[in-house]
Amino acid sequence: MASSNGGERPRGEQDPATDRTTCVVAGGGPAGLMLGLLLARAGIAVTVLEKHGDFLRDFRGDTVHASTIRLLDELGLGTEFRRLPQSRLDSFAVPGPGGGVVRIGDFGRLRPPYNYVAMIPQWDFLNFLAGAAAREPSFRLRMNTEATGLLMEDGRVAGVRYRSTEQGQAAEGHLRADLTVACDGRNSLLRSAAGLRPREYPVPFDVWWFRLPRHPDEPGPLAGIVPAFGKREAMVTLFREDFFQVAYLAGKGSDARLRAEGVERFRQRVASLRPDFADRTGAIRTMDHVHVLDVRLNRLRRWYRDGLLCIGDAAHAMSPAGGVGVNLAIQDAVAAAAILAGPLRRGRVTERELAKVQRRRTPPTWLIQAFQRLFQGFAFGTRSGPGRMFRILAVAARRLPALRALPARMTAFGPLPEHAPPFARR
Repeated sequence: MASSNGGERPRGEQDPATDRTTCVVAGGGPAGLMLGLLLARAGIAVTVLEKHGDFLRDFRGDTVHASTIRLLDELGLGTEFRRLPQSRLDSFAVPGPGGGVVRIGDFGRLRPPYNYVAMIPQWDFLNFLAGAAAREPSFRLRMNTEATGLLMEDGRVAGVRYRSTEQGQAAEGHLRADLTVACDGRNSLLRSAAGLRPREYPVPFDVWWFRLPRHPDEPGPLAGIVPAFGKREAMVTLFREDFFQVAYLAGKGSDARLRAEGVERFRQRVASLRPDFADRTGAIRTMDHVHVLDVRLNRLRRWYRDGLLCIGDAAHAMSPAGGVGVNLAIQDAVAAAAILAGPLRRGRVTERELAKVQRRRTPPTWLIQAFQRLFQGFAFGTRSGPGRMFRILAVAARRLPALRALPARMTAFGPLPEHAPPFARR
C-alpha cells in the first residue's frame, strides 16, 4: 500500500535510489501503523516494514477502546471507522452469587459518545489504518518485508537490514533512517539486536484460543462479556459474525499436559465450563485447532538507545487481562509522534528526546501492569482460583453500584490517554 507521490516531493521523502527514509518503523501492527500515519501527517517520510503479506491472522487483540475511538475522531477518521463491521461492548459482567450476572464494569456510565468498547477483528482495523496512512504522500508500507537487524554507524543506530519477498522475489537490503522504531512485538528482534533486555514478571496462567460455530438463531450483538469459571480454570467467549472466539485460561506451563490428555478431554473441559457449548465441541477436531498464547508480562528498563526507540509490546508485553495491550501500544505511538515530529523535521533525534517518550509512557504502563499483576495473583495465584475473586467483585458491585464506573473508565481510557497532536488533526 505504498502511496503515489505527485507534485513537489515532501521534505525528507524516501528516495528509492538511495533506499533511505527519515523514520523506519519495524512492524505493521496497531502501534507501527498509527505512528506511521501520525508522522506522515507531519510531513515526515516514514516507511513501515511488515513481514507478512496481509494482516489476516487469528487470535490477536480485537478491542478498540474509547481512548482510541476518541483519537480517531480527532484525526477525522471516526466516521469511517464506525462504518466498519463491529459490535459494541457496553459492560463486562461476572456470574453473581445465587445465579444471574452482575456488571462490574459499566461503560454506559461514561460520557457519550465514548461509552463503549468496539469489538472488531484486528485485520479490519489494521487495513483501515493502513488505508488512512496511504493517503499521506510521505507514507510507505512495505509488506512481505521483515527487519532482520540494525545498521550501526559510530555507535548509533542508522537504520535496519531487511529481508523482503515483495512481488515474489526474495531479496535482502538495508534501509537507512534518522530514527528506527521497533514495533515488532514482544519477541522483538530489533530490541534484542540493540542489547535491550526486558524485566520479566511472573505470570500464573496461559491462554488457549479456539473457534466454535455460532448457530444462526443465537444472539448477534455483543452486549457484554461474561466469563465462566472452574476451580483452576476459566473461559471467556467473544462473539464474531458466524463463530465464537473462545479463550480458555489455565495454569502456566499446562500446554504439554493438555495436549497429552487429548482432544476429547479438552472438549470435556469446554463443555463443563459452558454446557451450552456441548453440542458443538466436535468442531475442535484436533488439538492443532487450539492455539496457545504464552502469556508474558514484562517491561524494558530503557526503551531506547541512540537512533532507536521501542514502543508497544517491544517495550512492554502486557497480560491479556482487560484487553488493554493494543490501546496502550497506540497511546505509545501518539506520544512518540507528538514528541519526536519536531526533532525529525530538524533532522536529528537525540537520546534526550527519546527519553522523553519513555518518561511520558512509563507511568501508565507501570500502573496498568501493577493492576494486572494484582489481578493475576488473586485470580490464579490461590487455591480457590479466579471464581472466588470475581464473586467478591460481584458482591461489591451489587452493594456499591457507583464502583462500576471506575473499572469501566480505567478499561476504556486508561490512566493517561493521549490526544492527537495538532499537526495530525483533520
